[in-house]
Order: sequence, then structure tokens, then C-alpha cells
Amino acid sequence: MDILHVVHGYFPALGGSERLIQRISENLVDRFNDHVTVCTANGYNTEAFVDPSQPLLPPGEFDLNGVHVRRFPVFNRLGRVLFPLQEWAYRLGLPGNQYLRTWYGGPIIPGLRRYVENFSGDVVAATAFPLLHMYTTLRGCKCANTPIVFHGALHPLNDWGFNRPMIYKAISQADAYIANSDYERTYLVESHQICPEKISVIGVGVDVDRFERADGGNVRQSHDLDDHLLVAFIGQQGRNKGIDTLILSMKDVWLEMPEVRLLIAGAKTHFTSQLQNMICTQLSPSEQDHIIYLHNFAEEEKPDLFAACDVFAYPSRYESFGISFIEAWAAGKPVVGCRAGAVPSVVSDGVDGLLVPMDNPIALGKTLLHLLKFPDLRRQLGQAGREKVLRRYTWEIVTSRWRRVYERVLS
Repeated sequence: MDILHVVHGYFPALGGSERLIQRISENLVDRFNDHVTVCTANGYNTEAFVDPSQPLLPPGEFDLNGVHVRRFPVFNRLGRVLFPLQEWAYRLGLPGNQYLRTWYGGPIIPGLRRYVENFSGDVVAATAFPLLHMYTTLRGCKCANTPIVFHGALHPLNDWGFNRPMIYKAISQADAYIANSDYERTYLVESHQICPEKISVIGVGVDVDRFERADGGNVRQSHDLDDHLLVAFIGQQGRNKGIDTLILSMKDVWLEMPEVRLLIAGAKTHFTSQLQNMICTQLSPSEQDHIIYLHNFAEEEKPDLFAACDVFAYPSRYESFGISFIEAWAAGKPVVGCRAGAVPSVVSDGVDGLLVPMDNPIALGKTLLHLLKFPDLRRQLGQAGREKVLRRYTWEIVTSRWRRVYERVLS
């Protein structure tokens, strides 16, 4: 099978969709001997699509682990002009504000549509909304009469990003759609009348072996953790991730269990400076000393970070899936998330994790205390999560399901 994947970023760019497409592409080459090409922009993250001051990767073509990658230069000079226009148009509900938001977010990739139109292979798949390259890819496929599959990674609770009728019109024109969760599928069918037969619920994969081999001892030793219990947030330091809620919840944890430590590890964003300011202004010096902050750690360090923690807390305000949950499960760790977005369709409350109300530091603190006090419960939830990963979320399982979608479209 000759496949073209279109994604806004690719290794070493950071993000869940970027990692997903890389692993699917490499596994299709390795396991099925498919020919896979990836078209992408040259930003490290989505901030590079609107901010010319952000660092960029070199454009060009290269092969990586059997996958042919075509990295296009992004045009990001309109961000400062479009930002105030799209913001006011959105706030005032002006007609056409969805188009301004889409052009502002980008990525504007000159040459992408022509590349898609000239693609002579079997099928094209693109991820993720609400970004502009999804529509560019759709137009190129329709012009060339090439089958197109969308992986949307929708966050319906994010009104600015996903309250755009143009997204659901585009999905209705695709030949198939891959959803991350039952929540996403139900939302598309019930709220936007997308044909249910078009949608396949698959989810995201994880390298179980990497997490089984992980050793948290070095992490604990390097940060003088000794026998201290460790609560960890491991993921991009985005505004929507609920890290601020987690920090506030720890004040209640420390009142009863002052020996507990908090790890915040992940890629920096514009929100990172606000988090650091919050820590300095709202926590006492002794509480600040209980926080371990790791910026931009290497990907190979991630399994050891999960292995080092006792509880994984990820109180995100909205997720299309939440790959960090299955990474924690792969390490046998209990997880705590919010009853928001797709999370309740990924984490089974009381079975393989615990769920709390969104933006509620008091409830989160009580739940963390409960887990920290009962090691048997932590082991029970972590083991149940690991069994779920082995049933549903290994890369072999996820890749096979993606390929079946392609086969169904072509048949």
C-alpha cells in the first residue's frame, strides 16, 4: 500500500498527534512493508505557526526509519496581524470568524496542496483539527480523486478551537474518520450528524516494553527523593492541562502528608512563566521546595519518570484522548484525571483510575490523599490500567486497526 500522511509536525517536533503519526508510519513500513510518505511543517510546535520568533526545523526531504518525510517551510508572518482580528471577530460572534481563527492558527504551508494533488498512491490520511492543513489536504484529495481519512483529535470543550462548522463539513466529506474515543464518536454522530459507519474508534498506542524496562531509581536518587511519595504530572505544560489546579491541590496534601513531593515535567510553553509565577506567589518557601520542575526532558527519559512516581495526576480541562494516561498505565501506575471531555471514556473511574470534577483543587487534593494513603489501591488501579493497555493500546494493535480503515476505504 502506498500511503501519504499529512501532519502539522513530525519528529523531533513535540505533541501527541506528531508522535502518533510517526509510530503508525514506521509500523506500517516495518510490519506491512507499506510505502509511507509524511508531509509536515517545520515547526517544533504549533506556536511556530503564528510566532516568527519561535525556532524552526530545517525544511527538506529525508528518510527516517523507513519513512520518507517531506518537511515544508511554514509561512508564519501573518500571526501578529490576524491575532487581534480573529480575537475580536470571535468575541463578537461576527460572520466568518471561524475562517479567521483557522488562518490565524495555521499552518500556512505553501506547496502542500500541489504535493497532495500530485500524489499517485492509494490513500491519504491527515491529522489534526482545527489546523489549516486539514482543509488544504482535503482540497488536494478531492481535486485528485484520492481517498482521504481524517484523524481529528477533537476537543469539543475547547470552544475557540472546535466550535467551527467548517470542521464538521470537512469531516462529512472525508471517506473515513478515526476517533480517539467513544466520546468523540458520540459527539460527531449526535451533535453533527456524521454517519456512524464512517467512524472507527481506535485510540493511541504506547511502547509497553520501554515502560516495563524503566527504572525510576536514578530519577529518585538524582532528586534526593529517598522514600518520599511522589505525585507526578508528565506532559506538555499547556494552559489546558490543569497544572495550576494540581499545584493548588497539593497545599491540602502537604497539610496532612508534608513528606510528599510533586514532579512537574514536560515541554515548556508560553504558559510556563505563569505557572512559575503562581508557584512563587501562592506557595510558601517550604512548599516550593517540595516541587521538582523538569523542562524539556529527553523522550528516552520519560519511562523512568513514570517509574519513579507513585501517583500520576493529569487534571486536564479537555483531551481528545490523553496519551499520558496509558503511558502511566504501561508503567503500572494509578492515574487521576477529570470528568471532562474524552477522559471518562478512557479512564474507568474506580477500576483503573480515579476521576474528579474539573478545576476543583479541593476534590483533587482529597483524591490524591486517598491514593497516597492506600498502597494496595494504587497497585490495584495501576495493574488494571496495564491490563487495559495490553488489550487495546499497544502500537501493534493500534497500527493494525488504522490499516484496516485504509483497506476498508480502498475496498
